[in-house]
Amino acid sequence: MASIVKRGKTYQYTVSRTINGKYSPIRKGGFRTKKEAQIAAAEVEAQLAKGLMPVLKKVPLDEYFENWITLYKEPKVSRVTLEHYKYSLKAVKDYFYDKPIQDIKRQDYQMFLNWLGNGKAKETVAKINGHIKSCVKDAIEDQIIQIDFTRKTELTWTVQAKKSTEKHLSFEESERLLQSIWNNLDKGLGYSLLLLAMTSGMRYEELIGLTRKDFDFVKNTINVNKTWGYKKNSQRGFGPTKNEQSDRIIKMDSVTMNHFKKLFKTTSTNLDQLVFYSQSSKYKVISNTNANKLLKKLLDELKIHSITMHGLRHTHGSILLYKKASIHYVSERLGHGDIETTLKVYTHVLKELRIADEQLSIKTFEQMIV
Repeated sequence: MASIVKRGKTYQYTVSRTINGKYSPIRKGGFRTKKEAQIAAAEVEAQLAKGLMPVLKKVPLDEYFENWITLYKEPKVSRVTLEHYKYSLKAVKDYFYDKPIQDIKRQDYQMFLNWLGNGKAKETVAKINGHIKSCVKDAIEDQIIQIDFTRKTELTWTVQAKKSTEKHLSFEESERLLQSIWNNLDKGLGYSLLLLAMTSGMRYEELIGLTRKDFDFVKNTINVNKTWGYKKNSQRGFGPTKNEQSDRIIKMDSVTMNHFKKLFKTTSTNLDQLVFYSQSSKYKVISNTNANKLLKKLLDELKIHSITMHGLRHTHGSILLYKKASIHYVSERLGHGDIETTLKVYTHVLKELRIADEQLSIKTFEQMIV
């Protein structure tokens, strides 16, 4: 049983504890009332009874989260991904200020999600929530807290994201766009960038990080092992890929590879051997803005709904799945961190394929019976 004593105008508790046969009590003071000291002491005794080491000093959520990012994420994620974590940290700081992680209840976190979802799309809220949930799990592992206050909370949002069908092109639209790109290849390097984006499925930072030595014209492969910084929050020059799985070798079609083989013979090189070098650009490569403008111009001419450069990556993956490539191969080719990412991104295609698979199953067994 804990003892409570008054020290001046505040109260202090003492909880008896023995470590290796030696008396080692836990004391803490500064409580305004005797009741507050009793409640705090009871929590410590409950933790000791469970074999847990009580955390006497409360830690602000934003402080713990920031240290967690620095320790576990900063050393291994790309600079762009790290910015996403810092964006989540800002949301935590803006809402919780210096509120201790030990004082946050499930209702508090639900109120945070409700606040966070105002003016944001589901994907943004889900990403921030995912970051915080991972941090909270580690806080439980570190015995900083005992209960997962993110459990059984609901995401809320007010901005509707684009439909999945608006983020990529259909197979027929893809054929038309690809033909248009081929028809314009002699008009500038930007068209070659669009070609490779569509036929390789690379991320934009991977495309502009390519050098001539990454192309193997004997095996028709491209080695993806680096990126190039192309915006304010990116590293300058060459940088690492997004994750371990992003380092990969992509098998390419011979038509695309032949184009680049001829291109390298007819164009001058540069100091970094960059394929998509642009002397006039701030970052020395074709900017994402100009690439998107060029893509939009072609799509407008074809009267096809607009998508971004990243949409060409989605289009690449969708085409492969539509043509019955395995989900595992598509995940590997795109350099996704895990297959769950691929399943999530391409749910719309997989649903369409499932309908076709159902019809195939029915037809197969009907024919067997006849």
